[in-house]
Amino acid sequence: MFAVTKRLLLRPGWIEDAPVLAQAIDDERIARNTTRMPWPYSQKDAEEFLSREQDPDFPNFQIIDRTVNPVRMIGGIGFMEGDGAPELGYWIRADSWNRGYATEAAQAALGAVRSSLGYTRIIAGHFVDNPASGRVLEKLGFRRTGRFTQRFSRARGYEVDCAMFESDGDDMMLTPPSALAA
Repeated sequence: MFAVTKRLLLRPGWIEDAPVLAQAIDDERIARNTTRMPWPYSQKDAEEFLSREQDPDFPNFQIIDRTVNPVRMIGGIGFMEGDGAPELGYWIRADSWNRGYATEAAQAALGAVRSSLGYTRIIAGHFVDNPASGRVLEKLGFRRTGRFTQRFSRARGYEVDCAMFESDGDDMMLTPPSALAA
């Protein structure tokens, strides 16, 4: 599965991406805000991630900034089996924060899985000490559920409070597309 936006290409990861992926993630600030990413993150970790068999029901994408020459990987976004619904997760390299890339990539990924896989309800969460991720989810139209859970962060090595969100599709993209790129 692929998706294209004004600035981004979302595509599957390939084993050849391992050196670039390891370099893009090489920042503890990224790893600590995820559940599954180890820290430090090595090329071997990237190779293991990229060589996993992909579940067609839960696609993952590399986020490529296609506005620069040469193009460059700026993040990853994907879906995993969640609590009764697919769960969205993403990361963006630190030098690309605050440019609207997470929102733009998520909008494209959500559109792709809703149209291709027929998903309606999708869940997501963010560690409470990473409020920027919560703002991305709100811009996308996700609603806070009021539920908090403990999620293990592999990079941190301990459980972290996580605020949960959900979307049924009807609430998506309430933000005008022109505001998403901001």
